[in-house]
Amino acid sequence: MSGRIAVPVFPGTNSEDETVRLLRDCGGDAELVHWSAPERLAEYDAYVLSGGFAYEDRIRAGAIAAHDRIMDFVIEAAAAGKLVFGICNGAQILLEAGLVPGTGPIRRPTAAFATNLPEAHFVCRHVYLKLAVEPARCAMTAALPPNALVPAWAAHAEGRLAATPAHLDEIAAGRHVAFVYAHANGRVDDDAVPNGSALRCAGLVNRAGNVLAVMPHPERDGWNFNHLERCVGDDVLAPSGGATLFRSFVQAVAQS
Repeated sequence: MSGRIAVPVFPGTNSEDETVRLLRDCGGDAELVHWSAPERLAEYDAYVLSGGFAYEDRIRAGAIAAHDRIMDFVIEAAAAGKLVFGICNGAQILLEAGLVPGTGPIRRPTAAFATNLPEAHFVCRHVYLKLAVEPARCAMTAALPPNALVPAWAAHAEGRLAATPAHLDEIAAGRHVAFVYAHANGRVDDDAVPNGSALRCAGLVNRAGNVLAVMPHPERDGWNFNHLERCVGDDVLAPSGGATLFRSFVQAVAQS
């Protein structure tokens, strides 16, 4: 039986409803948990931090939310081995909380999703995420095939992985780059990267493989009606495209 999945809502979260809907359409038992009742998070088996602009992205994207009481429960759950998946603003929060790449103390970030380059402005662009590690390296990608391509939408102003050169070497050596940006044919090069991200990184995983942070939104390419030219079957409401990553996550929750 699938475990219970919480989608925490911070002040400024704006992608929570479609995240819950896609989790449910992929077989997950998901529901929202409002910031006014963070203690409820202890009741859940896994967590998805969705996109938005938590606390208006003041200071840095995710910096204030990483210190919200909600994250006390998420950090404790991650340490206990529960699965945590962050998308866009959720990914930024996970970095600011030190949960990914997870190479330093909690709430002492060693890397960040920083302002896009070469032009420091908001990017809205269809992208593909290519699995850059063996599927079993991360519990939430274990059901994907090697080199899987996941369609998604990049929609952020701060999505560029940034760290010191030495730490980028540590991130690469530790196989923390779970996804890289790629073209639709799977080719990986700098032209596929919308934001100047170091290591062409689109997603990071922690050492234990139970915390995953991806910058683009797979849920915005998650149903047939989002991409009729790639429609799978005749039901326009059926999950497809970016739903592959959500299905893999839901399967991992059921097996955890």
